[in-house]
Amino acid sequence: MALDGAFLRHIKQELEGKLLGARVDKIHQPNREELVVAFRTRESAYKVLFSARANSARVHFTAIPLENPKQPPMLCMLLRKKLQGAKLTAIRQPELERLLHFDFDSINELGDHVTLTLTMEIMGRYSNIILSDENGKIIDALKRVDAEMSSQRLVLPGLSYQLPPPQNKLCPLNASQQQVVGALQDLPKDMELSKGFLAVLQGVSPIVCRELAHRVGRGRELTVKTMDEEQYFRAGFFYHQMKETIDQVSGKPYMAINQQKKPMDFSFVEIHQYGTSAVVKEAATFSELLDEFYRERDKQERMRVREQDLLRLLSNHSERLSRKISAQRGELEQCANRDELRVAGDLISASMYAIPKGASSVDLPNFYQEDQALVHIKLDPSMTPSQNAQKYYKEYRKAKTAEEKLTEQIDLAGKELEYLESVLDALARAETERDLSEIRAELAEQGYLRASRSKKEKPAAVSAPMRFTTSDGFTVLVGRNNRQNDKLTLKTANNNDIWFHTKNIPGSHTVLVTEGKAPTETAMEEAAQLAALHSRAKDSAQVPVDYTQIRYVSKPQGAKPGMVIYVNYKTIYVTPQQDVVSEN
Repeated sequence: MALDGAFLRHIKQELEGKLLGARVDKIHQPNREELVVAFRTRESAYKVLFSARANSARVHFTAIPLENPKQPPMLCMLLRKKLQGAKLTAIRQPELERLLHFDFDSINELGDHVTLTLTMEIMGRYSNIILSDENGKIIDALKRVDAEMSSQRLVLPGLSYQLPPPQNKLCPLNASQQQVVGALQDLPKDMELSKGFLAVLQGVSPIVCRELAHRVGRGRELTVKTMDEEQYFRAGFFYHQMKETIDQVSGKPYMAINQQKKPMDFSFVEIHQYGTSAVVKEAATFSELLDEFYRERDKQERMRVREQDLLRLLSNHSERLSRKISAQRGELEQCANRDELRVAGDLISASMYAIPKGASSVDLPNFYQEDQALVHIKLDPSMTPSQNAQKYYKEYRKAKTAEEKLTEQIDLAGKELEYLESVLDALARAETERDLSEIRAELAEQGYLRASRSKKEKPAAVSAPMRFTTSDGFTVLVGRNNRQNDKLTLKTANNNDIWFHTKNIPGSHTVLVTEGKAPTETAMEEAAQLAALHSRAKDSAQVPVDYTQIRYVSKPQGAKPGMVIYVNYKTIYVTPQQDVVSEN
């Protein structure tokens, strides 16, 4: 994990510089594993994110707005009761452990001043947020740990808080370079130098250890066995440099960005190990670096957790419909020979005189063909020729009716499957809790979800579509989900506006607002880009996008939300690109 004890020491200094003496203004718990504590000083207000997510545990100032649930969780209400209005008096870090203690001067129910401690533990999937009292007794924790979960360290209300088990490593705050070099020399000789640093040093992450090894070996990979006296000297020298950086808290926030422009790692020391395969960027503050590094990953994770029930519901319905369509198509194939049944009935009716009673089969000339080839027809010996003919006519009518009904049912199931695919696409692009609420409301209206019986809860209103401006000044509106698509296309847009949609691909309705002007080629191109970007084909090339005037778009009677038909259209092919059009 890049957020090691040394990096956390820099975060601690950043927090202390602005928060000591500040009071807790508000506390929110946006989701099961995160807290946001708002502090207020005489000069300003700050928000601090406490995250216990397994893959992104951290604590720092944040500027990212997070949506809060309608009903705060129990821990959130407890923290509000205990800490709201409390003054932050100290932030402590034991050596280079990956945890911070936030000490608060609070007032209890009797009006007495008490010290409460909120501890942020950053330990991967064991990360936790723990509130304890002035005696070190745990009041509660984000993740309670009982004897079944751990035999070494329990985290339960009423128990004494204990630090995580110590690691048998050297702490850079007090270990000399001679001690570190000696510890490296005692390691197995085939161990890589970077892993050797990781094995002997406390509070430094793999990226820092790789950076030290990179500098010692001048870019070559080293093992403890292959190192000579000069390289051990260099190992001590670069360790001492890092030690001074940690002691004086003088590091800077660096982030490595790969060639796809995605953040890949960060550190408090400058990163050279990636060479030309990554760009190293220095952030203004450590908190801003963490905000940027985790922004997209956390947004996707938060939405993934919230949308799980909807994704499961839609997937189950889609799979059921696919199986139903497959079975019905198999039945439809069996109806393909229905004309043979009618012909058999006709041939029997025309040749009753030639069919002996009690015959089990007969070969009759087919007068529907020029050569009148003989047709072998099976008969029921217990029936008369007339009854056998009627039996074939009855099976023909049954097959014909089945074909009509199956064709109709397959068409309906196909349209329903297309609708569910459009909802799945909207769900994949949902960015906020409101987007999910609108999708839930839509599914409840269509009978896929049970509608809420709460009288206090108002039905979710249809929000406004996304608004963009093309490079030459035209407005483009893009729906976020099917309900917005209907409102945008059928009510908001003018007849002369231009409507865009990806061809046979689930996506948003996109409207280029013309305001009576003739749209430019640039505006048309950029509107088509937006339609492709807000569709399932956003990562594809040469995406076909249909466009026509709004006047040629209509909604069939009884069609599901977002489902329309259109005529007089043309198709343009575009390759979606981010940031082509600015969002208002």
